[in-house]
Amino acid sequence: MNALSRFFARLEGPQTLGRGPGFWIGFLIVLAGACAYPLFSDGYTVGNTVYFFTWIFMALGLSLIWGYGGALSFGQTAFFGIAGYAYGILTINFGAAYGFTFVALLFAVAIAALFAALLGYFLFFGRISGVFLGIVTLSVTLVLERFMAQTAGPEWKIGAARLNGFNGMSNMPPLTVPWPGGDIVLFPDVQLYYVVLGMLVLVYLGLRILVNSPFGNVLVAIRENPERAEMLGYDIRKYQLGTFVIGAALAGLSGVLYTSWGQYITPSSMGMTAAALPIVWVAVGGRSDLTTTLVGTITVLAVFQALTIHGSQYALVVMGIMLVLTVLLAPRGLIYALARLIARPFSKRQPGDA
Repeated sequence: MNALSRFFARLEGPQTLGRGPGFWIGFLIVLAGACAYPLFSDGYTVGNTVYFFTWIFMALGLSLIWGYGGALSFGQTAFFGIAGYAYGILTINFGAAYGFTFVALLFAVAIAALFAALLGYFLFFGRISGVFLGIVTLSVTLVLERFMAQTAGPEWKIGAARLNGFNGMSNMPPLTVPWPGGDIVLFPDVQLYYVVLGMLVLVYLGLRILVNSPFGNVLVAIRENPERAEMLGYDIRKYQLGTFVIGAALAGLSGVLYTSWGQYITPSSMGMTAAALPIVWVAVGGRSDLTTTLVGTITVLAVFQALTIHGSQYALVVMGIMLVLTVLLAPRGLIYALARLIARPFSKRQPGDA
């Protein structure tokens, strides 16, 4: 019972907003609404919502690396692309029978995490931090994008999978669930929606437990004052590396889900614009809290898509304006500031408050 109590206590610890019956009742209402949403919408809109969901994993990973760990990384789209291409190569060569697409998902995420572990080892154990860490991760991302863009020739193939350069890789199978009466192919529709929604809920709750655990508390201490944390005996490099790998694995999960959703991936998913957008999502939402990151990412993506319909150049300008306003008016995030403002009347007044 004590272990179970600690487990539930970490769902609403000091490192996350939202606690108490009111928050969790609201969470269940929102989840029930999300589950009922396909019943009142058409297949195209539901599939488009899955597209939004696929990006949230990458945003949550960046929130963990940047918001909780204090390390600004532009490498999320690199891990996104590595996992997406790995999934394509594996499934094109080995097919989708016997649930292999989910095996490929795990392998692809593991490959992205391994690459992050190698990169992160040299970054954190080499004492690279601050703006230099952002520069190195952005450089790695752009090098990968340039490399993949020049793989258009017929010699650039792995087994039956051609990389196709800037045209991108296509025709990989979507996620497929083996079933006695015939395999269930998860095209961008209701079934894939529920699978990705379930993954999102599990990842969100799991990250809440992680950041409210002793690991998360040390991570926040490193963010606030790395020298003091090191003086207390913590090897901050190990914590930073572990956080970097977890965040990269989540970006890789986004890459696999995106690739299986559209059955394609291109080098542009690792370009300059793609690398910058997750920074905007997380900054606008509130990088130091998982809930505001999730809400902010969905909100910004919806605004971005609505603006893109009228011209992508306007969408990018608006994203830039939102980032500037966030930095000037609400450095901790617009959604975060709004959430604190809404919660203020319901918070308990401390003795001595005016």
